[in-house]
Amino acid sequence: MPRLKSVDDFTLHDVEALRLILRGGSVIDWHRLNFAAPEQARSFVRNHELDLDDPEDAEFIDRIKKDAISYLRRHFSFAIPKPVEQASLEELLLMASTQGHRQLCACTILKTIHIIDHLAGRELLFRLPVSDRDLFHLVEEKVYRVVGTMLSEGFPITEFIGGRKNLDSTYTKLLSKPEATAAALYDKLRFRIVTRTQDDILPVLLYLTERLFPFNYVVPKESTNTIFHFRSYCDAHPHLRQMTDKFQGALDDTLIPADNRFTAPTYRVIHFVCDVPVRVPKDIMEMAPPASKKLGPIVYMLCEFQILDAETESHNEEGDASHEAYKRRQKEAVFRRLRLGARKPSPKTG
Repeated sequence: MPRLKSVDDFTLHDVEALRLILRGGSVIDWHRLNFAAPEQARSFVRNHELDLDDPEDAEFIDRIKKDAISYLRRHFSFAIPKPVEQASLEELLLMASTQGHRQLCACTILKTIHIIDHLAGRELLFRLPVSDRDLFHLVEEKVYRVVGTMLSEGFPITEFIGGRKNLDSTYTKLLSKPEATAAALYDKLRFRIVTRTQDDILPVLLYLTERLFPFNYVVPKESTNTIFHFRSYCDAHPHLRQMTDKFQGALDDTLIPADNRFTAPTYRVIHFVCDVPVRVPKDIMEMAPPASKKLGPIVYMLCEFQILDAETESHNEEGDASHEAYKRRQKEAVFRRLRLGARKPSPKTG
């Protein structure tokens, strides 16, 4: 039966994963992992939709591991000890959680695997003979399955909304952005979760990283955190305070505001974008070009997530922070841009 961890159950790995999401960081900047047991490592791989016991998945994993090692040797003459080179993915994850030269080598290989795997998934996405609509349906099925389980088990969620951005909203958003290209859109698929209290946000977010998307596929620099002053939050929880000297990178106390000029300063939310891994059904894979098999069975689909608590949600619907006020500001700016372009409106004369 699924279980929601309390803050006092969080491990160092859990907190580091949450920090990365809240800050919009990248695992490429990490210098270690914090897996304490083999099952944690295997669970992490499963969350990428890969099965270490499946021969085809194991072959794909071994291939991208060898590609990563070959790249490091070709371009950096990187010396890799034989035990590290021969280690399985599970062993590399555990090795990267230790100390010493082998740990450094394991981390370096895993970072390169991360990039190669991501590119393979993206390439497969373009080769599949299916529409975006069909792929969106696969993602929605996965999200609804995970969140549906959370709701049926009585997790502290008061509201869940998911769906696809409609065309009119897409047009308006693109017209409002300086970089007006479809590639700049991250929220074609978007999901919103409202928790019962603020203390429920991080446990719910952690559960999602364990069952829905791996934390390492959160898109860097696309996170908003206007709820948690993280240093103060850790200081207020003795269990977390004991870990702070082990955190990677500076533990600051600043919020990360939304990079959106139409968002009111009083609006509060946890917002991030991630690539959700989706296993391609075999009947679709059979229709793909033969060479696609070497790219593995997983595609990554960008999704936007918003998480906040019920009290914050209520405050957000007041005054300038409301969605209605946000859309009004956005539409006014779009209409002004369509009429005037970059010109400033002429001052009114009496």
